[in-house]
Amino acid sequence: METQQLPVVVIGAGPVGLAAAAHLMQQDIEPLVLETGPVAGAAVREWSHVKLFSPWGEVTDPAAEKLLAPTGWVKPDAATYPSGGDWAEQYLQPLAEALGEWVRFGATVTGVSRVGRDRVVDADREAQPYVVHFQYADGREERVTARAVIDASGTWSAPSPAGGSGLPALGEKTAADRITYRVPNLKDPAVRARYAGKRTAVIGSGASAFTALAYLADLAKTDEGAGTKAVWILRRGISGSTFGGGEADELPARGALGLAAKAAVDGGYADAVTGFRTDAIEQDTDGRLVLVSENGRRLEPVDEVIVLTGFRPDLSFLSELRLGLDERLQAPVALAPLIDPNVHSCGTVYPHGHRELSHPEQGIYLVGMKSYGRAPTFLAMTGYEQVRSVAAAIAGDIESADRVELTLPETGVCSGAGLSEIPESDQTAEGGCCAPAPELVRLGAPAPSPAAVAEVPSGGCCGS
Repeated sequence: METQQLPVVVIGAGPVGLAAAAHLMQQDIEPLVLETGPVAGAAVREWSHVKLFSPWGEVTDPAAEKLLAPTGWVKPDAATYPSGGDWAEQYLQPLAEALGEWVRFGATVTGVSRVGRDRVVDADREAQPYVVHFQYADGREERVTARAVIDASGTWSAPSPAGGSGLPALGEKTAADRITYRVPNLKDPAVRARYAGKRTAVIGSGASAFTALAYLADLAKTDEGAGTKAVWILRRGISGSTFGGGEADELPARGALGLAAKAAVDGGYADAVTGFRTDAIEQDTDGRLVLVSENGRRLEPVDEVIVLTGFRPDLSFLSELRLGLDERLQAPVALAPLIDPNVHSCGTVYPHGHRELSHPEQGIYLVGMKSYGRAPTFLAMTGYEQVRSVAAAIAGDIESADRVELTLPETGVCSGAGLSEIPESDQTAEGGCCAPAPELVRLGAPAPSPAAVAEVPSGGCCGS
């Protein structure tokens, strides 16, 4: 078969992967989506109880909507905020069903290369199609050839460790039964009991850490949670930007995320420990955990540790490809300067497409959260624009592929879902940025307004 007649393999049936398939079909290119999980949006479903800080109007893709239209699918109110479960059940699952046989579940990609060419061989390399190896849950192995590969597998499966050096802290693996790398679902009675009345260290300074602080503070003011205390471990100090954009954020729910974390600290539900880079996690004589810093500083014992230090891409199955990745972020070289978290928030990332996502190996694209490497500033609408551009480039429509236009909301914390649950009656019809500004709410105390501080997600779930 001629290479141009082969399908394009899309790795991952999450929001961006399924959108990529929809855009490919719009270009009359056959997609083949390979998804490790048993259902669409498997990673999203792991935080199904939490709400995004982006409203429905910003988390559905135009090409996907066109594909769904003949099925009778009705788009939810653009101004309302979905939970992870809503997103998966009301959008991702119907989209996967509309794609039908072009999506295979329980298929884990184990390797990608050029047919007959390992990473070293130059001869006639560009003329060879890609070969993708994958394994089903029952152990069966298959391979498929492809004209191009779009990796939208995300970073959810590879959370960063507690260690300040980027490696697991000494004793971190030994204490694994009392360490989690996700924001716990305190609506689950068993999980709630694990943290109720306990002293818990929260390591991290982003949206996920804000989320955990808010949840624990809320638990602390309930009868069953009396005595619950959070210890917020920050590798840096607290500054004016620590809590994000607040009421200046163009995404009100995102701004509320930082405000609620600040309320947790101000209200005495969490103690902040700054300038602490974890080097070891030891156990005291009672079996509780003691965090030790690089300079030997020891904290008071804690019962549990929540590590929320970000995510990193799994590049292991791409080792036979010639990728051009930034040495710091592990993002495409041309994209990395545009998303550097030391410089950019979600809203200051410039529009980008196939050119910024390209590699020395032509025809391979890392998109979605995975394209950002270790940068935490990703939004769903960014991924949708990425795959629109990439699909056009694969189809040979370079003019369309180069026409990248995207305006992102300015200011504040990125990579996470929202903390402010705005009552349905108060949401306007014009989208998320028109909702009422969030108010500072003391968690666990009577709210001064109808805006309640509530459901929040694990890191990276605002569009990955």
